[in-house]
Amino acid sequence: MNYITSEVRSFIGRESEPVVAWDPVETGAIRRMAQGIMDDDPVYWDQDYASTTKFGGVVAPPLYPMHAIRRLPGTPDPLVFSDADPDYDGAGQSHGEGLGLPPVPIPLTRLINGGNEVEFYAFARPGDRIVATSRYRDIYQKEGSSGPLVFVITETSYTTEKDSALLMISRRIQIFR
Repeated sequence: MNYITSEVRSFIGRESEPVVAWDPVETGAIRRMAQGIMDDDPVYWDQDYASTTKFGGVVAPPLYPMHAIRRLPGTPDPLVFSDADPDYDGAGQSHGEGLGLPPVPIPLTRLINGGNEVEFYAFARPGDRIVATSRYRDIYQKEGSSGPLVFVITETSYTTEKDSALLMISRRIQIFR
């Protein structure tokens, strides 16, 4: 069965409206992320040390922008049990939601992480507000040993709100089967 219909193909290139992080980058959040990834580099938490580096002050770890876009207060928790589907695991058709993209109409429900490719350009700094703009870069189908696999590649650019400085680009591959 071919899941790549003309309707599905029409999603390729579709871009989201910019999604702005609820909170600006905070030194406490930077410190907690650095602790979480077990990176003790003082450039992430020691202003005195960081001011002597090429950065001139505290910066966030490179992947911080991906984690700055969180579910807004008052929006539904995607992991809340659903009476409509008692087997729902929270993954589902999550290829674009949260980053402003509509779901691609693919009836396959099993989701596999196909990996990420990330390009870094600059570090987020305290006070920056992160903005994410996503687009469907490609959608294609391959035949796997257990049946058809649909690949959805989403590209997200992360910038700063104040001056639109490019921080990073993330390409995410999700495989539906």
